[in-house]
Order: sequence, then C-alpha cells, then structure tokens
Amino acid sequence: MFVLELTYTAPMERIDEALAQHVRWLKGHYAAGTFLASGRKVPREGGVILAAGQDRGAIEALVATDPFVRLGLAEYRVTEFLATVTAPALEAYRQQLPA
Repeated sequence: MFVLELTYTAPMERIDEALAQHVRWLKGHYAAGTFLASGRKVPREGGVILAAGQDRGAIEALVATDPFVRLGLAEYRVTEFLATVTAPALEAYRQQLPA
C-alpha cells in the first residue's frame, strides 16, 4: 500500500488550469482499482492519494504520468507501508508482515 503525497510547485492559477486533466488521470486509476481514496490537503498546497500496489517502481512510474507532474506543477513523495490493519471496507487490501 502507498501514500502518495502531492505538493504543488507552481502558482494556484496554473494548478487550476490543469485540474481537469489531473481529475481525468485520477478517475482512470480509480477505474483500474489502484486508487482507493484521494483529496486536497488543508490548506490547499497539494493532495494525498491512497494507492494499492506491491511494486514501488510501478507506483513511482505511475505518479510520473500525472499531468501535474508532466507539466512541472507538482512533485510526489511516495511512502510505502504494510496495511496490516484495515477497516472492514478495505479488508481486501490487508497485508501480512513478511516472515
């Protein structure tokens, strides 16, 4: 499981201009089953995405395709964690500690 922390590196006007492209990108990854939750940080200086996956390299490649990143408007911090305890709704994503 991954926490993807997005930090804006451009003025908010440029973020808003690219927002529709970013939302389409998000929706595609929700449809693929990779993204579980996302939203804006408060204050609005970026966002956070909860992503399912086992391969850090694949997740890092995926965030590089975000229009915000491709347009030079934001950077990602990727944090991997083992979701060993979950809410019932996320039980399918529960992970085991390595032996």
